[in-house]
Amino acid sequence: MSLAGLIARYVVLIVMAVIILVPIAVAAISGFKTTGQVRANPFSLPRSPIWTNYTDVLRSDSFWRQAGNSLSIMLVTTLLVLALASSAAFVFSRFRFSGRNLLFTYYMLGLLCPITIAILPVYLVIRELGLVNTMWGVILPQVAFQLPVSVLILRNFFMAIPQELEDASYVDGGTPFQFFWRILLPLVRPGLAAVAVLTMVVSWNSFFLPLVTLNSERLWTLPLGVMQFSGQYSTDWARVLAFATLAMTPAVIFYLFAERQIIEGLTAGSIKG
Repeated sequence: MSLAGLIARYVVLIVMAVIILVPIAVAAISGFKTTGQVRANPFSLPRSPIWTNYTDVLRSDSFWRQAGNSLSIMLVTTLLVLALASSAAFVFSRFRFSGRNLLFTYYMLGLLCPITIAILPVYLVIRELGLVNTMWGVILPQVAFQLPVSVLILRNFFMAIPQELEDASYVDGGTPFQFFWRILLPLVRPGLAAVAVLTMVVSWNSFFLPLVTLNSERLWTLPLGVMQFSGQYSTDWARVLAFATLAMTPAVIFYLFAERQIIEGLTAGSIKG
């Protein structure tokens, strides 16, 4: 690559990083200000940090209840996605049957339909199943809409495992399930990690589905808590920004720690596939 191309790449990356990081930094820093300081100069540093904006949120029972709800939904969603996506990817990658490619292509059409577009029929199904105002009403749709991309990632990893390894497993008396459980899954841990992290981040940040599904305040997740807090303290922007910063902090920290697994998992799957 030429020097000009390298410089252009770094310029684009720096601009994108600034666009993403500046709003997060401004929100976090503004949480230490008064509302007057936020309105006067949102990009300035606080004259004297006001820790009570954060400590009041951390002492709130509703904040921890909403964090617990988000954590419960995220963990169950991730476990179900890993179990179902790995099983489906195993079938699509290692079994040969009539119409396999056509069925897989049909399955991948789910990538073209985000949940915001399908929210009405999703809600009607949830209502018919009696899952409105329950955590399962959030978990199951999240699992369904996360499966296509998860199956796509894991299928590439499974297809990269040599057929000779599978044949050797069967010669030794192993069953397809034993090959899947004892050999395949340990070999595709980067892919499983990538799927898990992506699912966790999507579930933690989910707003629209819980908004439509959950009516009871005791079941609200943190994104809904931010909405409620913003309405309750609509004139206190500093405290609202402190709440929003604390709500997004777990997802940011988790992503930073798992960034390498995401990149390695996605790039390895694309190269091997």
